[in-house]
Amino acid sequence: MTGVVVPTIHGTCADQFAEVREALSSTLAEGLDVGASVAVFLDGEPVVDLWGGHTDPERTRPWQRDTITTVWSVTKTMTALCTLILADRGELRLDAPVARYWPEFAAAGKERIEVQHLLGHTAGLPDWDEPLGVADLCDWDKATSLLARQAPRWEPGTVSGYHALTHGYLVGEVIRRVCGRSPGTFFAEEVAGPLGADFRLSLTPEQDHRVAPIIPHNQPRRATGRGAAAVPPRTMITPEDSWTTRWRRAEIPAVAGYGNARSTAAVQAVLAGGGAAAGRRLLSEAGARAALTVQAEGTDLVLGAPLRLGTGYGLNSAEISILPNPDTCWWDGWGGSLVVADLDARMTVAYVMNQMRAREYIIGDSRGTSVLTAAYRALGRD
Repeated sequence: MTGVVVPTIHGTCADQFAEVREALSSTLAEGLDVGASVAVFLDGEPVVDLWGGHTDPERTRPWQRDTITTVWSVTKTMTALCTLILADRGELRLDAPVARYWPEFAAAGKERIEVQHLLGHTAGLPDWDEPLGVADLCDWDKATSLLARQAPRWEPGTVSGYHALTHGYLVGEVIRRVCGRSPGTFFAEEVAGPLGADFRLSLTPEQDHRVAPIIPHNQPRRATGRGAAAVPPRTMITPEDSWTTRWRRAEIPAVAGYGNARSTAAVQAVLAGGGAAAGRRLLSEAGARAALTVQAEGTDLVLGAPLRLGTGYGLNSAEISILPNPDTCWWDGWGGSLVVADLDARMTVAYVMNQMRAREYIIGDSRGTSVLTAAYRALGRD
């Protein structure tokens, strides 16, 4: 490409996955991203671990091996995995009423809402009745107590309406009530720690220097909806919110996780590996496959797009032709981050970047999809 500076790509990549390296290089060379990382795990072990570009818009600070950034809604897969682990251990039931673990939640007609309804975005609580500000989102007790008191907006369990921000508080409070630890603490001690994964649900001051701040796309203030919504969001956040110290210290486990492609894939490789990765078993085979249980299928009331949802994850569907295997879980994050856990291929693919981009549809960002397509081609499945 004449006049294009070929970026330096760092890390390791098995020869079989050379096209994944080319996809990342092209994305950076064409200016589609500022800094990014890519990882592919097979059978719980890394075969691709690459990064390149910069952490700042001026392109003066290189993206390093230990750079981390906000992955937005990819965080939901981490919180969901914690719940699947607790269910697999017998400490909670996915089909049990939430009120069994969180008695106050039974108010306003919610006594029959089940834990799996929270994970499948069918609980009818996609937002707070009154919009919350960032200070409220950083106040765990306030955010959860308000949700416990309000009524669902539709019959729970019947249809999905993306719980963009409330998901983390709803699922996280169940985790807290069951095990006595915050979701961030449980995740650190029971998931990230055993796997050696550098992913966090909040940051300490010692981690701040490693963060690549999110670079906003020129788009209006919003939550995370992408289509014409029957139930439009009320509580809104901006990319700039993630720059603040208050945001980084709080646990907002639907959207405020920090990691890179390596750590994201390392965690979700547990799902792709039937419950085990890196020599550690965190789930039984059945516990991992519980993520594939369909909770909703149809047009999502908040996103305004067709969506097939499992227990905490998006599932393969006719609308997502890029995923060739049926037993595949995925989720993406506002602006472009992506993780896919393919239980058939036992492969996990993650793409994490700092430059947000607008897009029209789920798994619709060419940066992540180019990486995903290259990974499947390496397996002979395209």
